[in-house]
Amino acid sequence: MHQVIVSPQHDKFVIVRPGARQGIQIPYAMFRELSKAVEDGDSVPGWLSDAARQAWGVELSGCASREAVLARPLTPLNYSRASWEINKGCNFNCEHCYLAERKFAGLPVDGKRELLSLLRDAGVLWLQITGGEPTIDGDFPAAYEHAYRMGIMIEILTNGSRLHRTEVVDLLGDMPPHRVKVSLYGATAESFDSLTRKRGAFKLLLKGLKSAKDAGIPLELTLIITKHNAHEMESMRAMAADYSETYSEYSNISPTYDGTPDPLATQVPGLLDKSSVFGGCPAGHTFFHVDPHGFATMCKIGRENPISLIAEGLDGLLRLPAIADAQMLRTGGCSGCQLSGTCRVCRPLAKAYQAAKAPLANYCQHEKGAVA
Repeated sequence: MHQVIVSPQHDKFVIVRPGARQGIQIPYAMFRELSKAVEDGDSVPGWLSDAARQAWGVELSGCASREAVLARPLTPLNYSRASWEINKGCNFNCEHCYLAERKFAGLPVDGKRELLSLLRDAGVLWLQITGGEPTIDGDFPAAYEHAYRMGIMIEILTNGSRLHRTEVVDLLGDMPPHRVKVSLYGATAESFDSLTRKRGAFKLLLKGLKSAKDAGIPLELTLIITKHNAHEMESMRAMAADYSETYSEYSNISPTYDGTPDPLATQVPGLLDKSSVFGGCPAGHTFFHVDPHGFATMCKIGRENPISLIAEGLDGLLRLPAIADAQMLRTGGCSGCQLSGTCRVCRPLAKAYQAAKAPLANYCQHEKGAVA
């Protein structure tokens, strides 16, 4: 099986290794040289052996390129990233979830493989597999292996509850993901189980984290800060430091993507992060989102005018940039806003907040007397 992947990435060319954070950027000439070496069955070029030894401590000297390197071709669409809800079903019932419905439904296994092949052919190198909870889907192992063998770098978004299972640990150990991002909902069973609304959820998480760490699976924790666990922030940070090299914190709870306000009840007043100004987004242009039934949209939030990849194939993606641009246009009360240059949220997310009749302070600088 391949040790490294050489691939176009939008307007660049990179060499990456599954399970490793560090990558190597190369010029087009080296991309062509390496692709030809794979095609002709030549040995790994000396410059790649040196680079792989320095970047990852991997010895490729004398290896056949066909065995060590998976070379991905240039593609006309040249997308580089995508996210995929393999299934919206979940074994938790989190109070803050942005999904309005969590029905367990999706493509059959052959349809999942077909979809993943389309993503590969669209140029997708980096794929985020999410849900719901992706690991409870019965086709997850087959879909994961199919994506991995095609040279896709996989990130898994998970609640961690099944990382202790032998079939999951063995799969991720044999075919390393780029990373596994685990959501942390508290530092105690009381807070964690309260937010997830599942008794015993915290115990499952701890089992999963320990098993994954022991197996050397690259973990990254995301601390979800809500009214249930805000008093445990320091303990959550300590937990994250125990299990991963890096972690992130998320406190801006949003409505569901279709504007249901229920998740907003978990927001902690005073913990709204207003540090960054929205400076544009390439959603629909360099990356996109796919739902469990194979419908592509600009992102997880902007789901208007979905495109059926199974029915239309890659030609359907030709319409996506225009669909994305239309969703980014300011409409309603946002049209003509004098403060739009310093807005903190994108237009699709602002629309969800408006539909949910959320307090303006959650998403808009017009906190009094004006519409967003």
